[in-house]
Amino acid sequence: MNKNGFLPALLMAALTGTIIELDMSVPSFPDIARALDASEAAVQLTVTLNFLGYCLGALVHGPLSDRFGRRGVMLAGNTVMLLGALGCAVAPGIEFLLVSRFVQGVGASTSVVLVFVIIADVYEGPRMLRMFGLANAAMSALMTAAPALGGVVNRALGWRGNYAVVFTVTFVSLLLMATFLPETGARRASAGVREVAAGYRRLLGSGEFVAASLVPSLLFAAYMVFIAASPFLYTGAFGLSTTAFAGHLLVVVASFALTSLCATRVMALLGGPGRTVACGVAAAVAGAGLFLALGDGPVVTTVSLSLFCAGFAALYPVVFGRSLGVFPELRGAASSLTMSGRALLVALFTGAASGLFTGDAAVTAGVMAAATAVAAPLAFLRPRAGAGEPAAPRPDTVTGAD
Repeated sequence: MNKNGFLPALLMAALTGTIIELDMSVPSFPDIARALDASEAAVQLTVTLNFLGYCLGALVHGPLSDRFGRRGVMLAGNTVMLLGALGCAVAPGIEFLLVSRFVQGVGASTSVVLVFVIIADVYEGPRMLRMFGLANAAMSALMTAAPALGGVVNRALGWRGNYAVVFTVTFVSLLLMATFLPETGARRASAGVREVAAGYRRLLGSGEFVAASLVPSLLFAAYMVFIAASPFLYTGAFGLSTTAFAGHLLVVVASFALTSLCATRVMALLGGPGRTVACGVAAAVAGAGLFLALGDGPVVTTVSLSLFCAGFAALYPVVFGRSLGVFPELRGAASSLTMSGRALLVALFTGAASGLFTGDAAVTAGVMAAATAVAAPLAFLRPRAGAGEPAAPRPDTVTGAD
């Protein structure tokens, strides 16, 4: 078997704990407040501090992996996440829980940053795009399933059970990585603070990188604005039952996940990376525009968002691949900047949308449209010849993920 035969499954396992830790605990918030005699505001700070840790961690994991290698940083970062999850599960008070959630966030950002870097280290062309699509599909499915899973675990095991599940998943994936994860990155001779800062300045000084980094981040922020508002829209403004809402959300998520899984087939059918980006932008803009103009009912909202998600998922592997390919020797730092910036954009756009929310779809659609309008022209800023643009897959090479 190929020495990298276990790598796809291993990387998906590494992402699992990272993704579910963000949302699994939310259904437990009332129980946490009662058990730890804490205010609702204090419990909500567990999300804020987890997010802060995630943003700060994301900035350092990539440069550290450029210096010391991917494997060591993956193991160290996931060990930090494991300790944070353990602290959450045994927390005797709200202060201990808040600190543990911060620690957990620092560690959780490791896999999100480095999984995509490892994919770019190991795979090229269509294989890389397939793996990006697989990772995106897995992340989308896990993000959607995490709150429901958290509710089930909370009923069965209590609020500590959610953190215990994250601890167990992280422990298993850490053991698997310690056993099977190869080193994939060439180490640099030095990477002190000055070198890291110089690398970040080089990236931020490149219009090609900034554009390629911002496009998927802005579209993801637009997607998360909808996800955050979706329960209030479908069950409040549209009057659907919880079960019907879940069905509509499943269609939206499936449109993103299935297009991600078929990204290389889509690219082959459309005729290459450039046309895929153009068609993806058109679909995302059309979906956001349709939602803004006609999103006053469940069916048109679901159709609009499905179109948006299909376009986003189709262009994502190409544009994200560009961001890692502008400076191949800075892949870790590039992924760090992109993921940390993405988290901040999500916070800004979801915060603005939630603060302005009036109960109907107007604000949600408007914020989504604004993010999409900024991203659309940036998607057409292509890299220099030979820098960062994935090769177009031939139809006869498009097979399942390796």
